[in-house]
Amino acid sequence: MEIQRKKYVTDLANRMQNGMVKVITGIRRSGKTYLLFRLFKKYLLELGVEDSHMISVALDQRTNRRYRNPDVFLEYVAERITDQKTYYVFLDEVQLLEDFEEALSTLLYMENIDIYVTGSNSKFLSKDVITEFRGRGDEIHIFPLTFREYMQTTTLDEYRGWAEYVTYGGLPLVAMMKTEEQKIQYLTRLFEETYIKDIRERNKIEKVQELNDLINVLASATGSLTNPSRLEATFKSVVRSDISVNTIREYIGYLENAFLLNEAQRYDVKGRKYIGTPVKYYFEDTGLRNARLGFRQTEENHLMENVIYNELRARGFHVDVGVVPIREVNLEGVRVRKQLEIDFIATLGSRKYYIQSAFSLPDKEKLQQEKNSLLQVNDSFKKIIVTKDVVKLQRDERGIITMNLYDFLLKENSLEL
Repeated sequence: MEIQRKKYVTDLANRMQNGMVKVITGIRRSGKTYLLFRLFKKYLLELGVEDSHMISVALDQRTNRRYRNPDVFLEYVAERITDQKTYYVFLDEVQLLEDFEEALSTLLYMENIDIYVTGSNSKFLSKDVITEFRGRGDEIHIFPLTFREYMQTTTLDEYRGWAEYVTYGGLPLVAMMKTEEQKIQYLTRLFEETYIKDIRERNKIEKVQELNDLINVLASATGSLTNPSRLEATFKSVVRSDISVNTIREYIGYLENAFLLNEAQRYDVKGRKYIGTPVKYYFEDTGLRNARLGFRQTEENHLMENVIYNELRARGFHVDVGVVPIREVNLEGVRVRKQLEIDFIATLGSRKYYIQSAFSLPDKEKLQQEKNSLLQVNDSFKKIIVTKDVVKLQRDERGIITMNLYDFLLKENSLEL
């Protein structure tokens, strides 16, 4: 079965022949190699590019070990170039190429070379990978499968498909597994034996237990406001650990650099400024988050919020948490300052959306509660409430849209409905 990842193929196509090294990043098993060596290659063939003009080297294969020598590799590429047409160079596990930055920079001087690379060691899982190419790298970050992509892999209806997706996440290999036992074992082992190992080796972490404890605390509090100081207090009272604020801050940075964790900052909508701490953290894949907790804490409302955040990110949006300060009269007749929250502010260029995640809207009171913060925003950008309730899309007299989760996730243009 071929999973169509059209957005990423388009992202690569839009960067063709731009004079830069296209660097595909993402957590392990997110489909980087599949995207480059199968989907993008297929796209080029359909475009009329001859197979002889695609030079593919999987450096992790034993038969290609000699090409890890930069001089042998450069000689191999040079021998394949026989005319002035564009040649597309695909390198998998590029970190295995010695002095790869220098070798690829050498290729960039050739006008008819277009370079695409993936990597899977700690360096290539890091957000700072582009600095390795000194301004000559162009990053394409690949996320695990969105729900729309996930539904390509199953014959389940959208409701049962959602139940699996929110539990086991969107890593492509997991989506293709047949049994729950397979998925649970694979995700649990992958987190411990691969992701944690990468983070430990890259950052030379000795206090492994503290790192594991921090991941567990963050996984348990997905989507909750927190900061290093609050986490330090949690460690002291619950875990009985004296881990410092600075260490917590460093470890969170390592998790973010490995793409396992993403931070959503709070933004004052009226004051038009970032507030700073506390912030919210979401996992790049809900399956990995659940595996970390032994699949014991699968509160669907929090996981739904995580999925919506990831969906927006996968669509290319920058995502913040909205804060709307208001003043209201309390029961004693005193005017007090209060902050209302908007779950997400999604921004992409001139486009902006205010989005509330509401697991259920059982009555008018709950619906009004979700609308309250949106009604305090005095601009013309679209305001949307996403609910798991199976409801038809509605637009009230103030322009606030209510849509169900399945329409939001499965319809590519759902934000424009």
